[in-house]
Amino acid sequence: MRLTVLGSSASYASAGQACAGYLVETGDTRVLLDCGHGVLANLARALDPLLLNAVFVTHGHIDHFADVYALQALLRYAPEGPADPMPLYAPEGLFDRMALVLSKKGAEELAAAFLAHSFAEGTGIRVGDVLVTPMRVDHGDDAFALRIEAEGSSICYTADTAPGDAAIAAAEGCDLLLAEATLPERYAGRAQHMTGREAGLLGRQSGAKQLVVTHVWPTNDRETVAREASDAYGSAAVVASEFDVFVLE
Repeated sequence: MRLTVLGSSASYASAGQACAGYLVETGDTRVLLDCGHGVLANLARALDPLLLNAVFVTHGHIDHFADVYALQALLRYAPEGPADPMPLYAPEGLFDRMALVLSKKGAEELAAAFLAHSFAEGTGIRVGDVLVTPMRVDHGDDAFALRIEAEGSSICYTADTAPGDAAIAAAEGCDLLLAEATLPERYAGRAQHMTGREAGLLGRQSGAKQLVVTHVWPTNDRETVAREASDAYGSAAVVASEFDVFVLE
């Protein structure tokens, strides 16, 4: 299983960055986890977006789905004609809310571009040879981590979450933990997000074999985030950067 980072920034993207987006590939299966600002352009450098088998959106904050609208244009207005609708999985009601900012025609085109499915906590979704299981986390209503399993390996993508039991349960025993680390340490507890230290503690408490931290606020010093995460984890943690690749065997 291969994980490519397409966007590592929280809320808005600094120069050369994008917001939340991660490509998982295994065999003939290609799945996109979140589709924030700038993700589609980065995806196109790694893979023809038309080759995606499915898109998952973890929750209703726009830095996790803004480029769904750009992907719609790619799907509907290709020179050779509209592509087949692409499966899109999201929390219940989110796809309908995405359409509210569009005109009636735009909403119809969004619906035509995707096969929208709602997901439920703990119910696995099979996409090719990948199993994706949403697990609720603490980030307001209807926010989910995604547990991805294939070829005997597992990834937990926390999406956005506060530290706590829900995040630990989602990450338990995973081979690679892709954990958000939005906040600088001095802001710990001020929002339903984690600091680098808290992401490191999550890695240690869950028994994750490898820790990659992401969703870092653009003005945070990433070397500091890496050091704090590594110290708490008890081993070297990596701060994700755009186009980083992690291969699980």
